[in-house]
Amino acid sequence: MHHTETTERGSFAIARCSCGWRGPARRSRERARADAAEHEASVAVQDEASAGRPGA
Repeated sequence: MHHTETTERGSFAIARCSCGWRGPARRSRERARADAAEHEASVAVQDEASAGRPGA
C-alpha cells in the first residue's frame, strides 16, 4: 500500500510516497498534490494488473 504526502522546503512543495517515489519540486502546492494523486492512481492500476497474474 502506498501512502503519499506533500512537504514543503522553502518556497517549494514536494510529493513523496512510502514506496520511495518522489515527485519534482513544485512552486505550486496544488501541482505537488496532483503529482501525488497521479502516482497513487498509476500504482493502483499496476497493482490491479498484477493481482490477476499467478505468482504476483
